[in-house]
Amino acid sequence: MCGLAGFLCKPSAGATPPHETIRAMTESLAHRGPDAGTEWLDEDVCIALGHRRLSIIDLSPAGAQPMHSSDGRWVTIYNGELYNTEDLRAEVVQAGFTGNWRGHSDTEVILEAVSLWGVERAAAKFNGIFALALWDRRERRLWLVRDRLGVKPLYWAQLADGTVLFGSELRALRLHPKCPRQIDHQAVAAFLHSACVPDPLTIYRGIHKLMPAHILSVSPGGAPTTTCYWDIRAIAIDGQRHLDRRSDEELTDELERLLSDAVGRQMVADVPLGAFLSGGIDSSTVVALMQKQSNRPVRTFSIGFKEKRYSEADHARLVAAHLHTEHKELIVEPEATLATIPRLPDIYDEPFADSSQIPTYLVSALARQDVTVALSGDGGDECFAGYTRYHWIERLAKWTQFLPQPILRGAKTALQALSTESWDTLLSPIPARMRPTFIGDKIHKAAALLPLAGGIEAMYSGAVAQWPLPHQAMRDFGGDQSTFKYPDLSDRVQDPVARMRYLDMTHYLPNDILTKLDRASMAVSLEARVPLLDHRVVEYSWRLPRNVLTDGLVGKKILRNVLKRHVPPALFERQKMGFGIPLGEWIRGPLAEWAGDLLSEQSLKTSGLFDVAYVRRHLDEHMTGRRNWQHALWTIIMFQAWHRRWN
Repeated sequence: MCGLAGFLCKPSAGATPPHETIRAMTESLAHRGPDAGTEWLDEDVCIALGHRRLSIIDLSPAGAQPMHSSDGRWVTIYNGELYNTEDLRAEVVQAGFTGNWRGHSDTEVILEAVSLWGVERAAAKFNGIFALALWDRRERRLWLVRDRLGVKPLYWAQLADGTVLFGSELRALRLHPKCPRQIDHQAVAAFLHSACVPDPLTIYRGIHKLMPAHILSVSPGGAPTTTCYWDIRAIAIDGQRHLDRRSDEELTDELERLLSDAVGRQMVADVPLGAFLSGGIDSSTVVALMQKQSNRPVRTFSIGFKEKRYSEADHARLVAAHLHTEHKELIVEPEATLATIPRLPDIYDEPFADSSQIPTYLVSALARQDVTVALSGDGGDECFAGYTRYHWIERLAKWTQFLPQPILRGAKTALQALSTESWDTLLSPIPARMRPTFIGDKIHKAAALLPLAGGIEAMYSGAVAQWPLPHQAMRDFGGDQSTFKYPDLSDRVQDPVARMRYLDMTHYLPNDILTKLDRASMAVSLEARVPLLDHRVVEYSWRLPRNVLTDGLVGKKILRNVLKRHVPPALFERQKMGFGIPLGEWIRGPLAEWAGDLLSEQSLKTSGLFDVAYVRRHLDEHMTGRRNWQHALWTIIMFQAWHRRWN
């Protein structure tokens, strides 16, 4: 992709020369763009734009940034990729553009579209993943724009003196001498709950993430205004109100057409391209549609682990063989995985504790040895109801709504009396095809939800929580101690699965899944693309009836139907695994010394945010095997590691 950074301020005597500041901010993002780095300044209004380039389309200097529009009015820096560049170029010409194109980059098309239609109308026409900053030299106004689903990150802050900072990662903002550094306790609590810091929060008070599908504009010294150019809530509600009632076959045909077009558009690149392949439904569908449109074997990449219950390498290999891809796999030695862990605070830049961050980084590093662009299957679960939690939360909510609280609390205590490992052992005689993976963890998670009141949304919040009541783990929290509430559809949509899909699409997807993919791939200068999140596919998914998405406890029914046309079901029909590591065992074993140091009494007191006795008690229960607190402890371990690295 690329990296961008900049600031808008009023010059002041004795200040650090803006040339030095913007250069430092830009260079901090070199991993996002190793091919070139350039800055542009207008000192009359103290606007500075910096860009690091990863060349994907138009590798010539004609694609370099910062780039100016042909009329000289607009300057932009841009991170991302448009997939309708040529369609938009033709529309720009038809609308009256008479200049000469300098090259064939999407950046140039963006600028001319903005020149013709303005930022908001132009953004609504873009099909792609992007974070961009535009400076209007005539109106002296800064515009920041983020893509619809939040694939590409964009941070911003307005300081007390009116200075506006912005960039692809926090590390760039931190290099501005006035950047806020006060940790936001509400953000820490949200992180403990969700293993990520949800937008618009960041770990620092006063710095924000621009929300997906939003545009921010600000003049020097003025107050920022934001607008939404693609309303996912309205799309979801309208889609559920006007469900597509065609036959399954017709709906599958339409989805395959949409996905094929999205995949084909995202295969355009002037550099080597491949795909991640786990052998699961999502990545296998993407690769199958790539291979169908390619005149050579698609390059595919997967990693595996010696611990078979965490490894999908065998499944990926079979799918690759069937599709005749040029497949490369790496069975990761434990030492290589463990060696990655100390690097995580630097790779992720902000506290982040989804443990699949490790294999995501490793497969990105593997792919980068051979390609510069990789397509990923992310987004399939949110679009097509793939998460198993949708079905058991719905059933649990129905079963518990009429039972008194004392019975529910007693059931919770009884189910959690056995450790997760004990449940795994006790239920091991059940055939693997009928037994969910990590069943002990799932029983403990389900038990914790039993006493929750408030229905689907409360149970969803509890199901995704690492610490359901994070303020209990914090010292002197002083904030809102209620359960975290995310935007939901409970007032407009009856179907519980649709409501949970919406919660995932607006919270888990941008803040966890896509953050993980962006940071892991960008750490090795790899562009990751997500064709299942083409906005036309997302809009279509909201018009699909539930019986087309789910069949009993099985999700992604329609996506399976597409894949069956290309890959035999025997190669992908199996228990959903996820992309994990043996985290609990590692914390007790090879990571024990490192984790123990980060969670030591002295270390916890140094960061000053956590209740030392409370955290140490959970660590002791985990280390002795009485309880499995792997995910809860991982959030604090990752925060402590981040704090030690950046503060």
